Amino acid sequence: MAESIPRLTVLLEPSSFVWATGIEDTFITAPWPATGRTLDEYELTQHYERWEPDFRLMADLGVRMVRYGIPWHRVNPAPGKWDWSWPDRTLSRLLELGIHPIVDLVHYGVPDWIEDAFLAPDFAERMGEYAGRLAERFAGNIRWYTPLNEPRITAWYCGKLGWWPPYRRGWRGFVAVMMGLARGIVRASEALLSVDREIVLAHVDATDVYFSPDPELGEEVTLRQQIGFLALDLVGGRVTSGHPLWEWLLRRGAREEDLEWFQKHRAPLEVIGLNMYPMFSQKRLVRSPRGVRTQMPYGSGETVERLVSLYWQHFRLPMMITETAARGRRRAEWLEQSTGAVRRLRERGVPLIGYTWWPMYALVAWAYRQSDREASRYLEQMGLWDLESEPSGGMRRVHTPLVDAYRELVTGGARTAGSLRARDAAQR
Repeated sequence: MAESIPRLTVLLEPSSFVWATGIEDTFITAPWPATGRTLDEYELTQHYERWEPDFRLMADLGVRMVRYGIPWHRVNPAPGKWDWSWPDRTLSRLLELGIHPIVDLVHYGVPDWIEDAFLAPDFAERMGEYAGRLAERFAGNIRWYTPLNEPRITAWYCGKLGWWPPYRRGWRGFVAVMMGLARGIVRASEALLSVDREIVLAHVDATDVYFSPDPELGEEVTLRQQIGFLALDLVGGRVTSGHPLWEWLLRRGAREEDLEWFQKHRAPLEVIGLNMYPMFSQKRLVRSPRGVRTQMPYGSGETVERLVSLYWQHFRLPMMITETAARGRRRAEWLEQSTGAVRRLRERGVPLIGYTWWPMYALVAWAYRQSDREASRYLEQMGLWDLESEPSGGMRRVHTPLVDAYRELVTGGARTAGSLRARDAAQR
């Protein structure tokens, strides 16, 4: 078994920094009505069959940490039924290789037997049971967990757009799903810490910076930015009667007693995980004949600095870039720009303790579920390795120059990330 993972206090030393990667692990178990397709990234990229060689690629890359998701629908295929064969094989092998997983418990989807998904009356208890059982199985060996990846995006696709279960639409649907999944995060956090008080909770969400050239949209910019913080504010018990979104939530279906519940059952916010992409993370609001429209100008290293600074000002907690990548030929440029931003931020004393290139290899775009074309037509080449469809039907991992560039960063450790000069910045 691999040596124990370093504690957070160790990671905050100027000499330490986490370079990580991860494998896209979106699991949408409900079929799209028109196509009958689900969205299981491990299946589509053939990770279920190729997990051992995939792990060897990780080991060759030199990373000591990896964000890694568990397919809840396979582990818990029916109420009260558990099959631990997948995590037993994969998580144990990662530890043997000296790669410590930050375990993703929920990545957008839940088992299909949980009717109404995040709005099921017993969803939070089901998620807590799942988290606790997994933590017990790996107690003392796995110390980092993400209870639920990107709660804001989950609430958007499940509650605002209606693409994923429970298929709600509009802001009332968004708020309902957000409240349900946030309660699940709290129950999962409680379960994890009841097993091992040394567990580190890395709460991960998508990050956006909003702006507008139209001064009259200033209030909308502020609202959208506050919604970006909402999930972690809820989970951390920060949404009180004085919170900017208190009245907004009540007008969209939240009840005071529900909001007060989070104040009494707050989950510890220890590490804030920031997911950011140059093609998505800048949001410019403009007027159109149909109302306010969102444009997404391509970002730069300055975008990283703005985003991290924004979340540092709001939470004043240690942060880690838990996802970032670009598409195709722009990947090398983005790696240089984003890691340069990391160095500058750390040299200013911002406690940014890690960086994750995600995904490790290409993913299959979410539009695949709603289409009838083969998965190879939906490959998003955002990884260190490309995926290439073979005549046999396989998905070959193709080495790109980015692998060597990232390995060099990993080998350099904290030196390539810049020294964190203000050791006590997180406590200020």
